Amino acid sequence: MITVRVPAKVNVQLGVGGLRADGFHDLANVFFAVALGDRVTATAAAPGAGVTLTCAGPDADQVPLDESNLAARAARLLAAHHGVAADVHLHIDKSIPVAGGMAGGSADGAAALVACDALWDLATPQAVLLDLAAELGSDVPFALLGGVALGRGRGELLEELPVAGSFHWVFAVAEGGLSTPAVFRECDRLREEAGTGSGVDRVPTPDPSAALLAALAGGDPVALAAAVGNDLQAAALSLRPALADCLDAGLAAGALAALVSGSGPTCAFLAKDAAGAEAVAAALTASGTCRAAHATHGPVPGARVIAGAAPGAD
Repeated sequence: MITVRVPAKVNVQLGVGGLRADGFHDLANVFFAVALGDRVTATAAAPGAGVTLTCAGPDADQVPLDESNLAARAARLLAAHHGVAADVHLHIDKSIPVAGGMAGGSADGAAALVACDALWDLATPQAVLLDLAAELGSDVPFALLGGVALGRGRGELLEELPVAGSFHWVFAVAEGGLSTPAVFRECDRLREEAGTGSGVDRVPTPDPSAALLAALAGGDPVALAAAVGNDLQAAALSLRPALADCLDAGLAAGALAALVSGSGPTCAFLAKDAAGAEAVAAALTASGTCRAAHATHGPVPGARVIAGAAPGAD
């Protein structure tokens, strides 16, 4: 039995280029891994059992337990790559919001790769795991890597970024989820409606913000707050206008910055310190603008085997 802990992510910058012919967009995606995370436990199964799944946690009823689950797909992909039988039971302890813009499904896929690699004693090189992760989805490679990284292409081409110290965050969980493809489509629609166009011939390829990179490298939360941005935020707010009330409530409670996390609907708030994050989380919980609010910190490493961890430990 192998248990792996894997972090959620927030996009401190999500620059979205024009719609490509293959249906994707070029991104300048600055990923930031936070301590809020899931656990995936891989347990050896009898020969011929295949991949089975269970899930526990606040949103467990929203997690698919069929072949579409990224953790199950990861186990099968790794087994096929090595020519071994994919006989394993995967249990997901879910803390990352489902369809919340924090890459929870991608995180579970990354965790399953690491857990099954250890369970089956495959010793797959990290570079190969990253290639397999990219086959599973754009956000899966970062969940393996963790820390802070710039994602290019669809987000799967990663460059680790320097960061100093720890930053403190609050994540406000909304009722229900948002479909990432739907948010990208709405982004394209809003661009067309504004007359700017949505294709690669009209929208320049995005670049990371120099001010944001400097704030991360310097460990400066105030400077980072001034530089964060999300090109999908307008689309997420168009589809879920009530998110604006949550963003406003967090700012009113003292957050340095507020933004929709990825494609939403989870909202992310940067705080000055740990005490500030706890105060913002309490205010958001009392505001009635979200289902729950969690204070956390980062950056933290990507998917890692936990040896002898007690239940509930980091």
